[in-house]
Amino acid sequence: MSIVLRDIFEKPVDRAIDGVIKADDEASLRIELDEYVITGEIGQRLGQFLDAYNNYDTANGVWISGFFGSGKSHLLKMLALLLENREVDGTTAFDIFAEKLNDDPMLLGALRKAVAIPSKSILFNIDQKADVISKTDTDALLGVFQKVFDEMCGYYGKLQHIAQFERDLDQIGQLATFKDKYQEIAGEPWEAGREIAKLRSGKIAEAYAAATGSDPTDVKGILDRYRQDTRVSIEDFANTVKAWIDRQEPDYRLNFFVDEVGQYIADNVKLMTNLQTVAESLNTKCKGQAWIIVTAQQALTDVVGDMTVQQENDFSKIQARFGNRMPLNSADVAEVIQRRLLSKTEDGRIRLGTLHDREENNLKTLFDFSDGSMKLKNYRDRDNFISSYPFPQYQYDLFQLAITSLSQHNAFEGKHSSVGERSMLGVFQEVAKTLADKEVGGLATFDLMFEGIRTALKSSVQQSIQIAERNLDDPFAVRVLKALFLVKYVKGFKPTVRNISILLLSEFDADQTKQRRKIEEALSVLERNTLIQRNGEVYEFLTDEEKDVEAEIKGLDIDPSELSKEMEMLAFDTILKHRKIKHLATGHEYPFSRKLDDHLLGREYELAINVITPFNDDAATPETVRMRSMTREELAVVLTPDVRFMRDLRLFKQTDKYIRQARSGTGQPGRDRIISEKGEQNGRRAKDLELRLRKLMGEAQLFVRGDELEIGGEDPQERILKAFQALVDKVYVNLPMLRGVTYSEADIAKAASAKGGLFGDDDAGGMSEPEQEILNYVQGQARIGVNVSVKTLVDRFNTKPYGWPTVATLCIAAGLSAKGKLEARLDSTALEGADLARALGNTHTLPNVLLTPQTEYTAAQQRKAKELYRELFGTPAGGTDARSLGAEWQTAIRELARDLDALLAQRGQYPFVAALVPLRDRVQAMTDKQPGWYMTEPAKQEDDLLDAKEDVLDKLRSFMAGAQKAIYDDARDFLATQDSNLAYVDPNAPAMIRAVLDDPDCYKGTAIQSLKSDLLSLKEKVDLHVLDERKAVTKAIDDVRQKIAMTDEFKALTTDNQARIQSRIDSHAEGLDRITGIAVLRDRANGVRRTLMPDILSEIANLTRPIAPAPDGPGSGMSDGPAHPAPTPPAFVNASDIKVPYTQPYIGSEADLDLYLEELKKTLLVELCAGKKVIV
Repeated sequence: MSIVLRDIFEKPVDRAIDGVIKADDEASLRIELDEYVITGEIGQRLGQFLDAYNNYDTANGVWISGFFGSGKSHLLKMLALLLENREVDGTTAFDIFAEKLNDDPMLLGALRKAVAIPSKSILFNIDQKADVISKTDTDALLGVFQKVFDEMCGYYGKLQHIAQFERDLDQIGQLATFKDKYQEIAGEPWEAGREIAKLRSGKIAEAYAAATGSDPTDVKGILDRYRQDTRVSIEDFANTVKAWIDRQEPDYRLNFFVDEVGQYIADNVKLMTNLQTVAESLNTKCKGQAWIIVTAQQALTDVVGDMTVQQENDFSKIQARFGNRMPLNSADVAEVIQRRLLSKTEDGRIRLGTLHDREENNLKTLFDFSDGSMKLKNYRDRDNFISSYPFPQYQYDLFQLAITSLSQHNAFEGKHSSVGERSMLGVFQEVAKTLADKEVGGLATFDLMFEGIRTALKSSVQQSIQIAERNLDDPFAVRVLKALFLVKYVKGFKPTVRNISILLLSEFDADQTKQRRKIEEALSVLERNTLIQRNGEVYEFLTDEEKDVEAEIKGLDIDPSELSKEMEMLAFDTILKHRKIKHLATGHEYPFSRKLDDHLLGREYELAINVITPFNDDAATPETVRMRSMTREELAVVLTPDVRFMRDLRLFKQTDKYIRQARSGTGQPGRDRIISEKGEQNGRRAKDLELRLRKLMGEAQLFVRGDELEIGGEDPQERILKAFQALVDKVYVNLPMLRGVTYSEADIAKAASAKGGLFGDDDAGGMSEPEQEILNYVQGQARIGVNVSVKTLVDRFNTKPYGWPTVATLCIAAGLSAKGKLEARLDSTALEGADLARALGNTHTLPNVLLTPQTEYTAAQQRKAKELYRELFGTPAGGTDARSLGAEWQTAIRELARDLDALLAQRGQYPFVAALVPLRDRVQAMTDKQPGWYMTEPAKQEDDLLDAKEDVLDKLRSFMAGAQKAIYDDARDFLATQDSNLAYVDPNAPAMIRAVLDDPDCYKGTAIQSLKSDLLSLKEKVDLHVLDERKAVTKAIDDVRQKIAMTDEFKALTTDNQARIQSRIDSHAEGLDRITGIAVLRDRANGVRRTLMPDILSEIANLTRPIAPAPDGPGSGMSDGPAHPAPTPPAFVNASDIKVPYTQPYIGSEADLDLYLEELKKTLLVELCAGKKVIV
C-alpha cells in the first residue's frame, strides 16, 4: 500500500499557520506560544538576553536581527508576552514555555527569574504606528514612542496635545469627571469627541470648566492653547515614563518591543541617532526599568551605509546602547520549519530512514552544484534527511538568498519591498500542501517555491512568467522559467544545465541524461521566446525591461572586422600571448605573422600562424587546409566548427557596443541598472568565451607543410608552441648547421678576439660548417665584384633555408674576421677585435660594415714573424694563423712600448736610461697597426730591433733588476747626504764617485761593481771622523763639569741646586749621537768651551747671592739711615776673549816673553779690578 506525504507528518500539514507574526495580532496568541520552536541557537541567544535582563548593568537596548522570514517578529512577540507573563486562554506564557524548556533547566531558571520581575510590555510595529508621523520630522521616532506610551496609559496617542490634556486632568484627579461632564454636555462619549476635537472645542472647554470649577471665559479655547504649548522632548518623554514607573510597584519595568525598526530607520542616520538617544535617556532616568527591544532585517552594523566622522562617533554610542544582540540565521529557520511543519510520525521516520539508507550513496553527489557555482548544504546525515524531507537541504539557504536578493531588487509589493504576507515557513507550507497527496519517495523541486511568493511579487516582475503560462504549451519549460526567476539575483549561483537539473530534481532515481535533455529543450524554447538569455553555459531569466534591452542589443549591426579583431585578441593576445616563439633547439625566438582565416593581421614575417575559425567554411573541411599548407610557411590551426561560440562572440560584441553607446546614462534608474548588469554579464561572457576558445584551440587540428601534427594535451598554448617547433624545422632546413649552439650578444666580442672556433670542433680545414657557408657566400659575391655588408649577410642567413638568428650570423662573421678569413671595414677603416664587436653590436652601422675576403700570407712570412717575435719578446708566439699571430704582435708591441715608457720615466734618477730613446721611438711607431702589418713589416727592421734589444734593453733590464742598481742608488744617496763631511775627510772623493755615476754607459761592464769597495771604505772614514768629533764635544763638557765641581761657590750650593747645575751641564751632551755633520759637532765643541763655563758660573752666582733685606716701614722704630744695596753678582770672562796689547808680532826671546807676560798681567788686573773673574 502506497503512503502519501500527508500521512508521514506528525501534524496536519494544511493546518492554519500564520506565515507572518504581527505585533498587533491578538487572535492567535495561544497557537503562536504553543508552536514557537526554541532552537539551540535561539536558546543560546535567549539565555544571553535573560542574563542581561536579570542582571542589569548599563545597556538597556536589545537588537534582534534576521532576514525576512527568519522568525524575529515571532521571537519579539514571545518575549513581550513572556516578560509580562501574559495569561492566554487561562494559562500564563511562562507555563506554556516551561514545557519547552524541561531539557534546559538553566534557561528555564533564567526565564523564571525574569518573569518574576513585574513589567508591562508595549509591543508595536513602528511602521504601522508611524503612519501619521513624517520621517522627516526631527522627532519622528520620539513621536512614535510617545504615541504608544500614551495609548498604553489610556490617552489619545494620535495627537500629543490631547494626550497631554488628558494626562494633566488625570494627574489632578479630574479626568473621569471631565469625561462625565463631556458626555452630559456633548451627548457623546469623550472617546468619540476627541476624534473630532476641532469641531468640539466649545463643548470641550465647557466640560473642562465644569469639571475643574474654572471660569468658562478663562478656559475658552483650552485645546488650542495645549496645541500651541505642547512640545515633547526626549528628556520630557523619559521623565514621563519615569513618573509612570514610579507610580507602580517597586522594581517595576516598562519594556518597549519595536518590530521592524530597521526598515523604518533604513539609512536615516538621524533616526538611528534618535533611537539611541531615546534608549539612553530612558536608561539614565529609569536605571534599567525601561528597556527597548527592536527587530531589523540587518545586523546593527549594516543598518546605515557610509557615514561622516561625526556620524561614526554617534553610531559607536548606538552600538554601546544596544549591546545585547540576538542575530537569527537560516539554520534557525530550517530547524523551526522542520520542527513546526515537517515533524514526522514514528511510522514516517521509519519509512524515510529506509529511503535514506537505500539512496545514501546517491545522496552524496545528487545535490552537488558544479560549474563553479556556490556550495550549498547537502543532507548531513540520516536524521537530517528525515527532518528535512521532502525538501533537499540546500533549499533552505538558497530560498533565503533568493527572496533576499529579489527584495534588494525591489521585486515585491509593499512599503519596504519585503515578501509581505509570506514568510519562509509559510512558503514551505504551501509547497508541502501542494505535495501532500504525492507518494513518499519524491522531492520538492525548487520551482514550487515561486507559488509561495507569487502574490507578494509585483505584477511587472512576474509578467514574463504569466505570459509563458498563457502562451507556452510546455509546462516543464514554465517550471524551468520559475526556477530561473528565483535564482536570478543570487550571487554566486550559476544556473547551468547541470545546476538547473538539480533544482528540478523530483525523484531520486530520475534518469539524469533524459532530465538534462528535457531541460535543454525547455531552455531552447525559453530562449527562442526571449524569456531568458544564455551567457555561455549560464542561463538567466529576463524581466520585461531586460527583454527590451536584449532585443536592442541583438538588433545592433557588427562589422565582420570587429569580430576578427576580437578573435585575434582572444586567440593571440589572451591565449597564445607570444609575439615571438622560442625554438628550443637553438634558443632563438622567431617572430610570426598573425593570420585569421587566411587574412594577415598586422606585420608580415616569413613564418605565420593561421587560425581557421568557425566563421570560415574551411573549418568544416580540414583536408582543404592541409593541402593548402603544403606550399606555405605557416602553422594552420583549424578549430572545430562551433556555431554557438560564434553566436556568443557576436552577442559579446553587440553587448559591448550597446553598453559603450549607453555609457552616459539613460536617466532611467531601472534601465541603467539593467545596462550595468549587462556589463557584468558581458564580463563573465568574455571569460566564458576565452575558456571555450581555449578548449577549441586545445582540440584543434594542426597542419605544417601538408602534415597533420599529432600533439597531445589540452593546453592550447603548449600545443601551438610544440607545433611551431616543427614549422621552424621544416622551413629552415639548414638550421641544424649551427649544431644547437646558442649564441648571445656577449659572444660577438668573444668571437671577434677568438683564436679559433668559438663553439664546437672546427672542421673543413680549421673552419666550422657555418663559417665555411658564410665565407663561401662572401667569396662568391667578391668574385662578381660585390662587397657584402653585414646587413646583407644577416638578411641572407635569417631567411630560409637557414633561419639563423641574427646574433649567430654576427658571431660567425666576427670569428671569420678574427681568423683572418674576412676583413671588415667601416668607411674605409679596418675593424678588428673590440672595434669590430662594437660595430656589429650597433644595428645602425650594420649596412655600412663591408666584408671582403682577407689577404693570405705565406708560410715563410708567418714563420719569419714567429721567429722574430720569439727573439724580440723572449717567448714563443701562440697564433696558428696570420690573424691570431698578428694580434699577438699587436699586443706584445703595445706592452713593450709601455715597458720602455716606464723605464724612461725614471730618467731623473737614472740618467743612463736615455739610451732607450731610439728604441722607444722605433717601437712607438710600430704600435696600433693592423695585425696583418706585423706579418711583414717588423722583419724589415729586424737588425735594428734586435741590436737595440741586445745592446741596450737587455743590459738595462739586467742592471735595473740586479745588485748594481742597489749600488748605484747607495752611491747616489751617499753623495747626497755626506757631501759636507767629505770635505773634512777626503775632498777628492765626491768627484771620483760622480764621474762613475754620470757615465752614460755605467750600466754596462763592472764600473759600478768596482765602486762598491771604495764606497764602503769612504763610508768607514766618515763614520770614524764623526765619532772623533762627538768625543771632542763630550770631553769639553767633562772639563767644564770637573772645573765647576772644584769651585767653592758650587760646593756652597744646596744639594738640589748642585743637581740643577749638573743637569744643566748634562743637557749639552743630549742628542750628540743623532748629529752626523762634522762641522756641526765642531761648532758644538767650541760653543761648550767658550760659553758653557761662564754661563754656569753666572747661574751659580745667582743661586748664592744673598737676598736684600726688606726696607723698614714708617714708624717701625728703626733708624732712618741709608739703605744697603744688594750685592752685585760677579761677572766672568774667558781668558781667551781678553785682548793683550802686545805690539810684537811674535815672542822671539825671553825679554819678549817677559814683556808679554807683563802686559798680560796688566790686562788681567784690569778685569779683576772691574769685579770680573777670569776663566782659564
